[in-house]
Amino acid sequence: MSDVPLNPETEGTVLESKPYQSFCIDVDRVYDSCGDKDCLSKLRVFFTKEGQEAVDQAMSLRIREANIISTSIKVEPVTYHKGFYSVDLTFYFEIVLDLNDGAGCSPNTVSGLSVFCKRVILYGGEGNVSVFTSDKCTCVCPHQQCAPVAKVQVAQPVPLSACFADGCCSCFPSRPIPDCVADYFGCPIVATAGRSVLATIGLFSIVQLKRSTQVMIPAYDYCIPRKECVTTNDNPCELFSKADFPVDQFFPPNITDIDNCTNNDE
Repeated sequence: MSDVPLNPETEGTVLESKPYQSFCIDVDRVYDSCGDKDCLSKLRVFFTKEGQEAVDQAMSLRIREANIISTSIKVEPVTYHKGFYSVDLTFYFEIVLDLNDGAGCSPNTVSGLSVFCKRVILYGGEGNVSVFTSDKCTCVCPHQQCAPVAKVQVAQPVPLSACFADGCCSCFPSRPIPDCVADYFGCPIVATAGRSVLATIGLFSIVQLKRSTQVMIPAYDYCIPRKECVTTNDNPCELFSKADFPVDQFFPPNITDIDNCTNNDE
């Protein structure tokens, strides 16, 4: 045995070389994946009735943040391209804006909905088995190849810019908005003929196609904990007495200290 795994409890040391047993485990194998860096330019933002009224009265605006509310995923086989699948993704964003009415008061913060759709083609392998488990109800479409499972990972969207746009031609989403998205804003999202807002955000995402499969792995030992549990104390004053004094909050670092830290990092 040439390679001995590292001990997760003690970095830098190795487990004592000893015989191992082989076990078969059921895991999700990733057949294909892709990563994207998308600049979503001029996404139409839709508001509630109250939010649209605030937009119509605003003199200027600034995008504050963008958040992922939900994502819809649909997987279908690609015709005449065996083993490949199209993954249709629909992202639902919350766009948070600061609106200024020109009166010199603090900005009015409103949230709106933006929708973005994209499609990727990935290899998902071939599978003709139906999987049933005792912990869930599984329905199967007969005479149809079982599609792999798609998974998308999305980082926090980066808010880039926002602007007003009169007479924008972007229409209200034709697809039904999921209930979780509709309930997110508390009031219905409306499409009116008022002033439009276009937002630009940056999006990092990873899309994967995976199937359940069995693999053989070596097992050296059971995962036995090697440290004792720390008991909790319900006395809040005793817990507070163990906290470090926040020196940096009372005495901020000097500019020379910051420069020294920067030079040391380099």
